[in-house]
Amino acid sequence: MSEHLGDELSRLRRLTDLTQEELAEKSGVSVDVIRKLEQKRKGSARLPTLHALAGGLGVELTTLLGDPPGVPSTGESDPPQLVAVRRAVHPLMFAPPQESDGAEVLTPSLLRAEIADAWSMYHSAEFPQLLNLLPGILADARLTASQGSDGGQAALGKAFQLAGHLSIRLGELDLALAALERAIAAAEASEDPLLVPMICNSLAWAYQRSNRLDDAKSIALYAADGLERDGLTADASGLRVWGGLTMSAATSYARMDEYDDADRMMRAAEEAAGRLAKMPPTEGDGRLLSVFSKSSVRIERVRLAVQYDRPEEALRLAKGMRLNKDTPPSWRTWLLLDVARAHTDVGNTDGAVKALESLRRVAPTWMRHHTLAVAIVRDLLLLPHHPPGLRKLADFLGIAK
Repeated sequence: MSEHLGDELSRLRRLTDLTQEELAEKSGVSVDVIRKLEQKRKGSARLPTLHALAGGLGVELTTLLGDPPGVPSTGESDPPQLVAVRRAVHPLMFAPPQESDGAEVLTPSLLRAEIADAWSMYHSAEFPQLLNLLPGILADARLTASQGSDGGQAALGKAFQLAGHLSIRLGELDLALAALERAIAAAEASEDPLLVPMICNSLAWAYQRSNRLDDAKSIALYAADGLERDGLTADASGLRVWGGLTMSAATSYARMDEYDDADRMMRAAEEAAGRLAKMPPTEGDGRLLSVFSKSSVRIERVRLAVQYDRPEEALRLAKGMRLNKDTPPSWRTWLLLDVARAHTDVGNTDGAVKALESLRRVAPTWMRHHTLAVAIVRDLLLLPHHPPGLRKLADFLGIAK
């Protein structure tokens, strides 16, 4: 397992019997960039450059990126990929200007597509690859914003928001909050009126993970009220952002043991999702907006029922659910995990294992990143009778006998 992109690039280049000059010609990437990557004088590269290199090598992008070491939770030093993300969020005060990679000229439209692709990687739990890509994406966004390009500040805000989300998933809450603060600053300097409320939703999630539930609820409600006050919920884009904030506030209410308020807000979100389904589709790339639809509302209602110790209600809500085609893999994963938890809570061990087996088939990477999956399997292992398939799940998650 390589610890640096340059190691993998060098290995794959030699396997394909290419010199650095030949790879440069086949990929369209400058030989100087290839040399710096292999000599570890350059930590990463832009997504179009990496696609070009992968094409020149004849491999998939994921093969080139490889898998970095797992993020330690023991207080040991951060792995190189996480260090690179920290440096991208907290750059040197007098950092040298970004050099061209030689693959494609950076344009605002290319940057937006790059960021949207990165969000897709996040929702597909391609965290190792995203760790490698994120420093380059942040550098691109900084450069575009500094040049005063149209949409540059908005792109920078979405890039920092992505850094915040990934940091939360990796348990790096200090880094997440720092990235989200920078995202808010960029959003306020942009011309997108929906961007600050979207990032407020991310902040609410970070506060929830820090057990700052009242802060999480307050910021979500404040941002949602602002959207209504400014008349921004009349179209699909604004309603999606409002819906995401409302679901976030409901989650905080539920975790504060105020289930009636949480249920009221989720029903309001469900009604809004019904209105959204009748509206013209959102303009632009929907991957850069909040996740909100009939499916996401139902998934969140299942989650709240599980968290509030109402497993029968959760299973009733989940039964026969049809997911929207644009429901991200991450949300499908949460649903299967909550169904497994609900089956466990009602004593249906076979149902729990079947839900976890489905999760392993459709989203094995997500499953490994969710502590809830490990917790469910550990609970099932404590039972005197183990359902078929449980041992294989435990082995897959690395749970010792």
